[in-house]
Amino acid sequence: MLETEVFQHSAMGTQAGVGMSHLRNVTQAAKEAVQKAMTAANITQPDFVFLFASLGYHQQKLVQVVRQETGNCPLAGCSGQGVIVQNEADESNFSVAVMVIQSDELCFTNRYAVGLKEQPTETGQTIASKLLMDFSEQAQAMFLFTDGITVNFDRLMTGIESEFAQQGYTVPPILGGAAGSDIEMKATYQYCDDQVISDGVVATLLSGDCQVIWALNHGCVPIGQERKITRAQGNKIFEIDHQPVFEVLREYLTEEEIQAWDRTIVAFCFGLKAPNYAQDHDEFVIRYLPSKDDVAGSVTLQTDVVEGSSIWITRRDPEKIAQGIDTIAEHLNTQLQAQSAKLIFQFDCYGRGKSVLGELEKQRLEQKLQQQVGTSLPWIGLYTHGEIAPIKGRNGFHNYTLVLAAIY
Repeated sequence: MLETEVFQHSAMGTQAGVGMSHLRNVTQAAKEAVQKAMTAANITQPDFVFLFASLGYHQQKLVQVVRQETGNCPLAGCSGQGVIVQNEADESNFSVAVMVIQSDELCFTNRYAVGLKEQPTETGQTIASKLLMDFSEQAQAMFLFTDGITVNFDRLMTGIESEFAQQGYTVPPILGGAAGSDIEMKATYQYCDDQVISDGVVATLLSGDCQVIWALNHGCVPIGQERKITRAQGNKIFEIDHQPVFEVLREYLTEEEIQAWDRTIVAFCFGLKAPNYAQDHDEFVIRYLPSKDDVAGSVTLQTDVVEGSSIWITRRDPEKIAQGIDTIAEHLNTQLQAQSAKLIFQFDCYGRGKSVLGELEKQRLEQKLQQQVGTSLPWIGLYTHGEIAPIKGRNGFHNYTLVLAAIY
């Protein structure tokens, strides 16, 4: 069994701890992770719990035991391709991480809704309506965990934004990720208190006396010239440069790579510049292609596509991923201005893990990031199927990207 150290942090009325377990028995794993987290925080009863886990465990049983061990306090989280804590980034089928928080200055309000696949906009309206019932003017951020297979983030956000606007509020910065599955991509799971759902979204509002900052970076490079999306519908692309999308893909991929889609998309992606979409410093945002339809001749993204948008064929680049670690750490530390973070959240694409970097290099880069930001901070993370963070004031969805957020 891999042993993971536990870490304690106490400052200004907030105590938090993180624990991790790799035990294969779901009850024992949940208990061990909670016990480590409680010991690290030096508390006996938390106010809120974040839970991330891989899919080797029975998901409902896992949530049930964590809830029992934490006094049935509110809980939010989701499944992932793996989890991240101090000193360890694990992508095995058996890894569970728990963050427990007790605070008289931070307040977490969590809600859930289902129906992303068939009614993404309406699901956004539902989750926003539920949150606004207890909305606080001191809301600093929203943590969002969505289904990583069925989400159309743009339409989900349309629903959230419209409901907030209708009630006279502005949507706060949104941070989080799309829940991960295993390699077969059959299902993802979202957790809210006792509920374990799929095709859903869990939202948690953070309010109180705090500041929230974040930094993000992808590690992709274009492997061709700028092209144009010439036929699209919703989140499906049919033509690029007036050519069927698969004809274009065959300029970059072999027939075997197209057929082995699940393996190919680990390193193959699109860079997209759409009208009215805030751009990052690399001039494009990265888009994962979770599925294709050979009969219809289309590939599917996790956000809507606008005809006429610029697009680049891109691949992950290990050197750029490594350089991005320094960029993120520097950006976060500049914003912190020598202040100590109360909590750290890491949302990292599973395509930036061992499948591209190898296990040793992945661990080396994670250790480097933690050394630059802080090795004694309550730190919890997830390998996702999509990352969520604002760019230039607009909440956005990303792929193959590392998002690092700090609450201080």
